Amino acid sequence: MLTLIQARRGSSRLPDKVSLDLCGQPLLVRQVERVQLATQAGRVAVIITDEPGDDPLADLCQQHSIEVFRGSALDLLDRHYQAARHFGEKEAVVKIPSDCPLIDPAVIDKVLGFFVHNLGQYDFVSNLHPATYPDGNDVEVMTLGALETAWREARRPLEREHTTPFFWENPDRFRLANVTWETGLDYSMSHRFTIDYPADYQFIKAVYEALYPGNPTFSLGDILTLLKQRPDIYGLNADLAGVNWYRNHLDELRTVDETNTKQL
Repeated sequence: MLTLIQARRGSSRLPDKVSLDLCGQPLLVRQVERVQLATQAGRVAVIITDEPGDDPLADLCQQHSIEVFRGSALDLLDRHYQAARHFGEKEAVVKIPSDCPLIDPAVIDKVLGFFVHNLGQYDFVSNLHPATYPDGNDVEVMTLGALETAWREARRPLEREHTTPFFWENPDRFRLANVTWETGLDYSMSHRFTIDYPADYQFIKAVYEALYPGNPTFSLGDILTLLKQRPDIYGLNADLAGVNWYRNHLDELRTVDETNTKQL
């Protein structure tokens, strides 16, 4: 298994968000720490762009002994596929975005565990179609064969930029499965643990400062308990809950509609 965390410094809404401080370390380093706690994650690497502006990220990864691959800035599908070839992966690739610094290793293990337990039965497994976990626990795993097919055949810009739509937009071509939250709850549109705006950073920073010093491996349950005790923290980015990239492509997506996103 090869787990790839896609990252870049360029961001129009929150520049260099992956370098923001979380309890003394850059956000990207904190996320890598959490992903590496997942027992099913296998080899973990960061994939960044080949643009000069991301040179500091390459240096950061080297300083922290994090494997890194550099590839296309806009074609994330190509970046994932070329990274798989670079690292010699033969079986499956996991996609996790770098805007998920609160991701729970147990959630990663649940999705990947389902994939491994049903090895050979599915081409693509995620916890996003439909999503039920709090936003920011994104896990997608695909066989190398499926990734190569998408890399070869995907044509639409959104398919190249977002890596995986070619799978879940073509359920007649791929064997798909989805892992839902075992609680039976759906917090995907009400709880936002991802980072894209300054308010998101204030939320994530507050969570880390409240939990990390005494419990570096804090879980999703720990976060939810904290938010019940500290509604002021929940409120820091509550107005952004449900906002995601789907909102800009509703006229192009066949399997997603306005109930899966919120406009700003």
